[in-house]
Amino acid sequence: MEYRDEGSNRAAVPGNLCQPQRNHSPPVPLLSPCSSGLQGVVDSEGRVDESRLRAYIFKQGGLLPGDRRLVWGFLFGMYPCSSTALERAALAEELGIRYQTMKRKWQRELPGAVRMRLNGTDAELIAAVKHFERSRLTAEDSVAEESEEAREKEAFLKLQARVLIDRVQLDIEELQEAVRIIDKDVPRTERDLDYFLGEGSANLLVLREILITFAAFHPDVSYAQGMNELCSRFLEVLDSERDSYWCFSSYMEKIADDFKADGLRRKIELEVKLLQELDPELHAHLGKEDLGSLTFCHRWLLLGFQREFQHSDALRLFEILSSNHLELNEMRDQERLRRGGEGRTEPPPSVNPDFTFELFLCAAVLLEHRATLLSCASEVQLIQFTNSLQGKLDLNATLQKAEELFMKYCKKSVLDCFKNHCLQPEDKEPFSFPLRSFFS
Repeated sequence: MEYRDEGSNRAAVPGNLCQPQRNHSPPVPLLSPCSSGLQGVVDSEGRVDESRLRAYIFKQGGLLPGDRRLVWGFLFGMYPCSSTALERAALAEELGIRYQTMKRKWQRELPGAVRMRLNGTDAELIAAVKHFERSRLTAEDSVAEESEEAREKEAFLKLQARVLIDRVQLDIEELQEAVRIIDKDVPRTERDLDYFLGEGSANLLVLREILITFAAFHPDVSYAQGMNELCSRFLEVLDSERDSYWCFSSYMEKIADDFKADGLRRKIELEVKLLQELDPELHAHLGKEDLGSLTFCHRWLLLGFQREFQHSDALRLFEILSSNHLELNEMRDQERLRRGGEGRTEPPPSVNPDFTFELFLCAAVLLEHRATLLSCASEVQLIQFTNSLQGKLDLNATLQKAEELFMKYCKKSVLDCFKNHCLQPEDKEPFSFPLRSFFS
C-alpha cells in the first residue's frame, strides 16, 4: 500500500445546501479513462473494472480528493460497475424520483416529523432551519424547461415509483421513535466541519431527511446511534441528497448486523480471537474480569475509526476498508485461481477467513499502545485511554503496522498449512507469492 498525506477532501462552502430540485436531479459524475490515476480501471464507455478499482484504492492508500465523488457511487454500490455512462444517467434519474417518492410517503403519513424538533438553544440550527425551508420553496418554484418526451418519461417514472412505494406499509410507531432519536443525534453531527457550519448547517436537515427515509423503508434496521456519523460522511463527499441516500443504503446492507447486539458481540469476539493469536500476553491482561472485554473497540470498528484519525485521513481509511481488497477469503480464491483449480478452496483449519483487515487495523492500534494498555488496571482507565486517542492516530503508521500483522498471521497460519495440505510436489511458488502481490 502506498502511504501519503493529503489535505481536506474539498473546501466545503457554508450554505452549500444540496437540496433536490424539481424536474431535474443532480448531475451524474462521469468517470473518464483519463481520470487521475484511474487508467486501466475505466473503459471508453465508462464501464469500471471493479477488482482493479478496489485494488487501486487499497494500494494507493485511498483516493485522490478530486476522484472521490466520482468513484464512491461505484465503491458503495449506487451504480453497477458494468454500467456505461449513458446507462448511469438514466439510472440516476430513476433513483432520484424513487427517493423523492419515498420521502413524500413518510412525510404524508407522519406529518409531525416533517419539521425538526428544536430545543430552542441552538441559534445556528434554528437559523439553518429557516434557510433550509426557504431553499426548499425556491427549488419547488423553479421549473426547468424540458421537452415533451422528457416530461412523459418523468411522468412514467413517477407513476412507476408510486406503484412500487405504495406497496410498502410503514410502521408509524417505530418510525416515530426513530425520528425522536434522529432529532437528538443530528444536531450533534460533525459540527466542527465547514460543510455543517453557518448556513451550511442546513445540510444537517438534509442529513436528517436521508436518515428518516432510510429508517422508514428499512424497519428491520431502522435507526441506531452512529448511523448519523456514517451518513454525514457520504453527504459531505457526494454533496447530493439522492446519491448519499443510495450509497448509504447500499453500505448499510453490508454492515447492518453490526448495529445489532448479535453483530456487536460477534465482531468483538473475532477481535478477541485475533488478539489472542497475535499477542497472548496482552489478550490475557485485557481479558481479566475487572477490565471487561474489548467492547471499547466496537466504536472504532463500527465507525471505521472516524474519530481516531484526522478527518481527511479518516476518509482515506474508510475507502481502504470499503475496498475489501486485503481479505483472507479473497486471497484464498486468488491462490485457487493461480493454481487453475475449480470451485472454492476451503481454508485450512488454522485460518479464520472472518479476520477482516479492519480487525488487523484495530489490533495494530492496540499493539501500538501495548505498554499503556498493560498498565491499565480498570475499565475506567481503558475508557480514558481510548478517549485520549481521538484525532491523534497516525494513519500511515497504523496501516503499515496492520499490514505487518496481516503478513505475520498469514506466515504463521496460512503458509504452513498450504505447504502441508495444498501444495503439490510440482508447485514452484509458495502461498507467500500471491500474498506479496496484494501489496505490490
